[in-house]
Amino acid sequence: MADIGLLGSITLTLCFFVLESVPHQAQPEDPSLDGLCSSSITIHGYKCQELQVTTEDGYILSLQRIPQGRTEVGDSETKKQPVIIQHGVLVDGMAWLLNPPEQNLPLILADNGFDVWIVNGRGTRYSRKHISLDPSKPAYWNWCWDDMVTYDLPAIFNYVSHQTGQKINYVGHSLGTLIALASFTEGKLVNQLKSAALLSPVAYLSHMKTVLGVVVANAFIGEIMVKSGMPEFDPKGLPVIEVIKFLCLQPGVDCADVFTAITGDNCCLNSSTVNRFMVHEPQPTSTKNVVHLSQTVRSGVLAKFDNGQVSPPIYNLSNIPHNLPLFISYGGEDALSDVDDVKNLLDHLKFHDADKLSVQFIKDYAHADYVMGMNAKDKVYNAVIAFFKNRF
Repeated sequence: MADIGLLGSITLTLCFFVLESVPHQAQPEDPSLDGLCSSSITIHGYKCQELQVTTEDGYILSLQRIPQGRTEVGDSETKKQPVIIQHGVLVDGMAWLLNPPEQNLPLILADNGFDVWIVNGRGTRYSRKHISLDPSKPAYWNWCWDDMVTYDLPAIFNYVSHQTGQKINYVGHSLGTLIALASFTEGKLVNQLKSAALLSPVAYLSHMKTVLGVVVANAFIGEIMVKSGMPEFDPKGLPVIEVIKFLCLQPGVDCADVFTAITGDNCCLNSSTVNRFMVHEPQPTSTKNVVHLSQTVRSGVLAKFDNGQVSPPIYNLSNIPHNLPLFISYGGEDALSDVDDVKNLLDHLKFHDADKLSVQFIKDYAHADYVMGMNAKDKVYNAVIAFFKNRF
């Protein structure tokens, strides 16, 4: 663990450093690039549709729909169960598609008879549009994961529900689990939901072992960047790269392998998949979102964005309906979704109907194994599919 006593001086240094770096921020990737369908899905022989959903607050989100498996011929007459797949922070839908078709979750689900919908979160490569705001301007980035709870998931669920006429299965990873759990506490989505699979679930972050993340949270890096006029947190942009380099020089912060330092010691990643990840990811988020996640680390509770309140409103996990079918899988080597934090989450679900809650623990899995693990099909995805099919 980094010496937190040093963080005051780190903060002062970074305040000057970020101000100096902002003018050199890298330009965002061209949002007109072809979508995931042509780059990662149709090339494997699957049908795919590029779609857009507009949220109530004007953000235009990219969705990819895979309506059937690779070997199916023509249009299936059977109504299929829809599955929405939501990625975590600092990645987009591409993260699910880096492995071959036999190893990646969206295509495995399609081959198992599901109607698959891949979400690309606001601010990422294919979801950088708004009905009136420009992503090069600060106003576009004035959001955090509260807004994903309030606007994004409801818009996506409403769209998929309208298109399919079916109740929806949901798969979330990391931040994708956080926004789902927060939504469930407020009664959002539950009437449209059939079941939910939460991989590397995040509700609490008090015990996360990624030292770099702890330093960012406790040194108020996000807050410094917001005040310094840096509303977009782009991991490929020069200011963020230079800040990370600076943090990696601090005592106790080992960045020899930044990927492992952040996610944990992943057991089952292919080196070529990691190389593809580094080409296509990470993706931007808002700096305000980084601030909100940092507040979650510091406060130890699942609460709404702290705008200076003494006690911001909390998301009460006990409000999640006890009969909502939930599949939860977590790993013993996960540096972000730490075992103790997941146990805290499970404690809040102790009154959940026993036949509606399925919990899986994989001792050697870390954060990225759930999305890119070569053996994730056998370890996790088959169990998710069985859980979904048992809810028919």
